[in-house]
Amino acid sequence: MATKSDPNYKIIAENRRARFDYFIESDLEVGIVLTGSEVKSLRTGQSNIAESYASVENGELWLINAYIAAYKQAGVFGHEERRRRKLLVSRKELARLWQAIGREGMTLVPLVMYFNDRGKVKLKIGVAKGKKVADKRETAAKRDWNRQKQRLLKQG
Repeated sequence: MATKSDPNYKIIAENRRARFDYFIESDLEVGIVLTGSEVKSLRTGQSNIAESYASVENGELWLINAYIAAYKQAGVFGHEERRRRKLLVSRKELARLWQAIGREGMTLVPLVMYFNDRGKVKLKIGVAKGKKVADKRETAAKRDWNRQKQRLLKQG
């Protein structure tokens, strides 16, 4: 992934809820197949990946339910906003992902969509396991405790 100091690096959409709802075991950068109007719409920052997920079907990796707003200037040549989009990944990585989600409770969650240093749209997906309510409370308690520690260290 490109560094944030890179002038071409730009986050398009981020799934902040994913780290709260899931334990992220590993992540992977993948390419995404888009039409021209989708890329134009992404450049204006009109997208949402919070409700989307990735799935392996027929030996291919797909992004399902990701929202990319319609590009008004495209007119008739526009795109469907919530269509399934193919994700580009090597066969070796696809096999690893297939094996990972084969375990009980595992899923593929999109974490960040961004333009890399070459101006290409990339998606970072995570192999994740859902959290229980108690786990979410524990995460919130740890976060609050860390904030409180930082506050105390600043004061004294």
